[in-house]
Amino acid sequence: MTQAKTTANPQSPTRRTQSSARRTPPRTRRTQAERRALSRGALLESAARGLSRYGYGNLILEQVAADAGYTRGVIYHQFKDKEDLALAVVEWVDEAWLREVGAPAKQQPDPVAELIALARGHAVFCRRDIARVIMALRLEFSGQDHPVGREIERISETAAKRCVRLINAGRKAGSIPPGPPARTVALAFLGAIEGLAIELAGAAPHDELLAARAAAGVLGLSCVGAARKER
Repeated sequence: MTQAKTTANPQSPTRRTQSSARRTPPRTRRTQAERRALSRGALLESAARGLSRYGYGNLILEQVAADAGYTRGVIYHQFKDKEDLALAVVEWVDEAWLREVGAPAKQQPDPVAELIALARGHAVFCRRDIARVIMALRLEFSGQDHPVGREIERISETAAKRCVRLINAGRKAGSIPPGPPARTVALAFLGAIEGLAIELAGAAPHDELLAARAAAGVLGLSCVGAARKER
């Protein structure tokens, strides 16, 4: 009696498992640079929340590290001290603002539209507590000669100059009416949208709409013009 030959089923579980194993790429361990970047990002975000809520003077490094899932020693592998950490946070938040608010607003077709886009974008950006770092530290370091305070002043002055340029361009084009000096209006514009972002934190979508209205009011735009920009 001849023994029947058996043929392996190509769809058998064993065959599928082996095939899947061949297709699955091996897991690679993160490099030291990748682990460093990951821990740095987590620490910056944790410190940004702490600075927004408690300010620089009340920032506790142990708590920053714990909230990020690390020990205090990890902070000192990344930053020299609390001042160095705070400066890094300010730079990190400013870069995020420029990327998420400043750059998109530049795509608008005219100065008024860009200013309204800045107001709207800032309100949306400030829905995250980390976004209020600049405002919190400006108040804390007002009138002080401190490296963190000087960096805040530099960022604020850059924003004011941008608004002055846009206001002057809008007045030249006739889309913004004449009025107080452009720098005075620019400072009022920034103060209005920052104050609104603080008071209406988390009140989406009303924060964005009211930021546009506040900006339009400071710029002296008519109700019709403001409504057009809101759309």
